[in-house]
Amino acid sequence: MSLKTIIVSRLAGYWTGQKRLQAARARAERRRLTQKLPHRIDWFHDVGDPYCQLLAQLLPQFAARYHVDIVPHLVGPPADWAAPERDQLDDYARIDAVRLAARGGLAFTDPGTQPTPRARADAEAVLAAMIADDPRGGRFVATAASIGTALWSGAAIDPALRRATNADTSAIRTAGNARRESLGHYLGATLHYGGEWYWGIDRLHYLEERLTALGARRPGAPETPLYPQPVVPTPGTRAAPRQPGLVLDWYLSFRSPYTYIVAERIKALADAYGADLRLRYVLPMVMRNLPVPPMKRRYITLDVAREAHRLEIAFGRVADPVGRPVERGYSLLPWAITQGRGHDFATAFLRGVFAEGTDAGSDSGLRKIVETAGLDWATAKPLLGNDDWRAEAEANRCEMTTLGLWGVPSFRVGDVAVWGQDRLWVIEAELQRRTEESRKV
Repeated sequence: MSLKTIIVSRLAGYWTGQKRLQAARARAERRRLTQKLPHRIDWFHDVGDPYCQLLAQLLPQFAARYHVDIVPHLVGPPADWAAPERDQLDDYARIDAVRLAARGGLAFTDPGTQPTPRARADAEAVLAAMIADDPRGGRFVATAASIGTALWSGAAIDPALRRATNADTSAIRTAGNARRESLGHYLGATLHYGGEWYWGIDRLHYLEERLTALGARRPGAPETPLYPQPVVPTPGTRAAPRQPGLVLDWYLSFRSPYTYIVAERIKALADAYGADLRLRYVLPMVMRNLPVPPMKRRYITLDVAREAHRLEIAFGRVADPVGRPVERGYSLLPWAITQGRGHDFATAFLRGVFAEGTDAGSDSGLRKIVETAGLDWATAKPLLGNDDWRAEAEANRCEMTTLGLWGVPSFRVGDVAVWGQDRLWVIEAELQRRTEESRKV
């Protein structure tokens, strides 16, 4: 392992560690107290984003629970670099929002298409007027969900929600975009507080936990998070005998930290229902000429660190495997699968490059990964560098695209396919359904 790899991985470990995070939070709180400021949360709302519509439904309850000022900002859709497959992203987000709404007791119906430009402009104009009238956002927080309901259902916006203010919608949206970029993000449905980002209802519990620790929760407010995170597999679920024909496809990348932190859980989920876990590896986005700019990499890394800490998974000493290390790993993965060690090898590789600072581009680093997986290095070494895996990786990518997915980790059971390590509960529900049906036969 090179000296550079050692230094970079250790710096990454510090940057993603809890010690640095807690110190940064303490500094933010000292500044707030010194300046005698309220707990201010910046909310970035894109009317055409289904995740924003879900968040808008929870924020009034959130504001009632905590002593906070929520300052709304109207923003546009993410830039092309942040949404390289925009049509697929829009379609998937609507379907995903329906699932999230059902689980969280919220309301969202997929209209099958995005709001028209005219309807979007009308909704933005009403919200922009609210920002112009009340920059502190009280009315925006209270009514954004109602405006979104009208937008997504194709109904007219309640005239009572309109104001006569002649607001410059474009200028207000531009200001919102600029504020979001200056703070370091690119998506809607995001909240920024004290130097950290919280995306959508999936990450709201982290902000609730932080505010509670700071004493900002109102007396008598419920302690249960507004949107609790599910535990998958369901606690108490025991490993089941193999069910013939039950397959769980795992679309993965050796450069995806989210793939890493889901590796053990996806295996546990497959085992719990007797499913055959099938590894469907694809090239990382950046190796498919899809951009991943620094702003996006920074958010992803810190978000993964936060999730890894919650899940008690080691993470942080990163030795970025982009390029040759990924290719070397993929050249061995099909062989590992034939040896019945595919998941062991994938997990060892991912843990090595994301938690242990292992240089998978070196023979010594890859040997450590191979042997950790219970495989023989002498047998593996001659296989290094072959290109036999490339056709399968491309076939996996094409199949993933036909499912309406474009990123990893993604998962499929039958005709149910989801993207993201946050959605294993969808896959578990389908496995449960199929298991119950098989018992009836």
